[in-house]
Amino acid sequence: MSLDLLTDIYNAFDPFRPLEPGDPFYVFCHEVRGNENVLRELGRKIERSNQATCQLYTGHRGVGKSTELKRLKVDLESKGYRVIYFAVDDDIDEEDAQYTDILLSCTRHVLEELRNQANPSPLIQWLNSRWQSLKDLALTEIKFEDMKLETQISQFAKLTATLRQVPSTRQKIREQVDVHSISLLEALNQFIAEAKQELGTKLVVIVDNLDRIVPMPRSEGRNNHDEIFLDRSGQLRRLDCHVIYTVPISLVYSNRAAALRDTYGDCQVVPMLMVRQRNEQPFPPGLAKVKELISRRVGQFAPDLALETAVFDQAEIVDRLCKMSGGHMREVMQLMQTSLDWTDNLPIPASAVQQAM
Repeated sequence: MSLDLLTDIYNAFDPFRPLEPGDPFYVFCHEVRGNENVLRELGRKIERSNQATCQLYTGHRGVGKSTELKRLKVDLESKGYRVIYFAVDDDIDEEDAQYTDILLSCTRHVLEELRNQANPSPLIQWLNSRWQSLKDLALTEIKFEDMKLETQISQFAKLTATLRQVPSTRQKIREQVDVHSISLLEALNQFIAEAKQELGTKLVVIVDNLDRIVPMPRSEGRNNHDEIFLDRSGQLRRLDCHVIYTVPISLVYSNRAAALRDTYGDCQVVPMLMVRQRNEQPFPPGLAKVKELISRRVGQFAPDLALETAVFDQAEIVDRLCKMSGGHMREVMQLMQTSLDWTDNLPIPASAVQQAM
């Protein structure tokens, strides 16, 4: 058994890499997680609504939200829609995030994606009118009017990078933007309206990884999640296109759930795979799906190895691993990688799986 094979299998279980559409590792699990179907639950509203929609999407971290949202992107694009998908990791600090950070992130990505479909002058004029105060925050010493158009556009990326990387100026930038956030939204919507007319189709913006924003306490038992998704809901819903935001699952199951539903409608949740029933008895279809998930990844590199006799040395230990995962995708990946840390040759010994668990 070569070390390269174990390395390939180990990396196939990378718990932090969302699958791209069409990835051979992908397993359809809808029937064992509540018939969840992102193409219907989110996609149908976009397809059938004559008005711009704003939808929320959530689930425990690592359950597969990004993978499903990317599938939705491909599906909508196949039907002729223009879809802008981006994760906010490069634009916001998840341990210190506010609404203005999200607005700037959306502005940056929409502008970069559609600058060939619409005239960016509304956004350029907005930034130019704020330039003196922003320049004083050490963004740059260059005069705005002396920049080429591409450089002017890139200043929105510079803004978001500064917000994320320079905590000392973060709040000052927010204050400058927040005072003029309504005019920024108006400029962005003017840009979007022209782009939609040029595209001749619906525009969809998918903002991923907002669910990673760490809850920071505020007064009266509130936190920054309340401020972003409830207090600023009017602005979040104001973009003149279809929008999907991921949202922290803790907010969806908090005492703010009713207010959230009243504001946005039903929030779609990606469930775990069901591996146990309510009476604590195993759920064989769910366990079979977890095994399929493992087999699919191992099979890309060792297609001739049977899961319960050649990949693992005991059939019983495979069942135990699947049950221990709780039906959580990322937990399966982490259990597999840790088991492989204690494995020198296939099959994976029961002692290695026990060590992982």
